[in-house]
Order: sequence, then C-alpha cells, then structure tokens
Amino acid sequence: NGERELAAECTALADEVEEALQKYAVVEHPEFGKIYAFEVDGFGGCFLMDDANVPSLLAMPYLGDVERTDPIYENTRRFVWSTENPYFWRGAAGEGIGGPHIGVEMIWPMSIMMRAFTSEDDAEIRDCIVALMTTDAGTGFMHESFSRHDAANFTRPWFAWQNTLFGELILKLVNDGKTDLLNSIY
Repeated sequence: NGERELAAECTALADEVEEALQKYAVVEHPEFGKIYAFEVDGFGGCFLMDDANVPSLLAMPYLGDVERTDPIYENTRRFVWSTENPYFWRGAAGEGIGGPHIGVEMIWPMSIMMRAFTSEDDAEIRDCIVALMTTDAGTGFMHESFSRHDAANFTRPWFAWQNTLFGELILKLVNDGKTDLLNSIY
C-alpha cells in the first residue's frame, strides 16, 4: 500500500519483540535445557506449560515464528509433549495436550494435528493421523476435545476449526508427497 513509514515502524516493533522473547522468554529447564516459556511476567517469573490452541508453543514453526530445527524449539517441543507440561494427558484413548479452559484430562485433537504439522518423522506423522482417525467416537468428525480415557466422552460434536485444520493437514501431506504414508493407514 506504499506506507513505507508504517512498514518500517512495524518491522522495528517485530524486531524488538523477537529480541525481547529471546532475552526474557527462553528459560533453562532442568530436564529439557533451554525452552520457550508459555508466559513471562516481566519480573523474572515464568509459567511453563502449553495449551492446545493455536497459537501455542508447539505451533511456533507452523505459524512461522521459528524454524522447526531451532534447538530451543526442539527442546520446547519435547517439553510440551511430556508430563512436565501440566496440560499433557495420556490415557487409554490417546495422548495429547489440553488446556486450562476445557477441563482436566481432555485432549484437543488440534494438539495432535500440530504435532503432525511440526514433525519431520513419517512414523510420528502416521501415528498422529491414526490417533486422529480413532478418536472421533465413530462420528467421522474432529471434536473440540476428548477424554484421555474414552474418546466417546467428547466436547462439541462439530467443531469447524478442528475439522478445517485436519483438512489442511491432509492437503499439506499430499502436497509434501506423502500420499504413500496416507495410503498406508487402513
């Protein structure tokens, strides 16, 4: 639009935010090393967790915030998908990330999708697709969340955000030449 001054201001602000995040939002975790904090308070405190929604720490490469191979992101990804994350759940129905707003022990399929979107490992991607297909409670749709114990215990029988994101994931895999991977499922 020709607003060069505004563009320069926005770029300067983005650079300032990126510098601040690297300086204040990277913390040392005793098990995972340097990771990105979910929240920092400006007084040296931080909150270590991740939420299933996008944006999230897990979704950072999907959103273009960091490269998938960034070492701090790789450590963060391992942290997020572990019991060190207070909203990571594992049970008979599956494993994934929930959040403080949906209830304990509830997994959002979106977290499983983000795991697949940010993976470079075909086996991990395949496991994610299988998990998504087997936790729809026989409805053929992605739900907002499902219980880690029983996928038939779910919230929102129709959740467009999840279903659209699943479609995007499948298209990405096709465009990435992973049709053999998809065809190997069922």
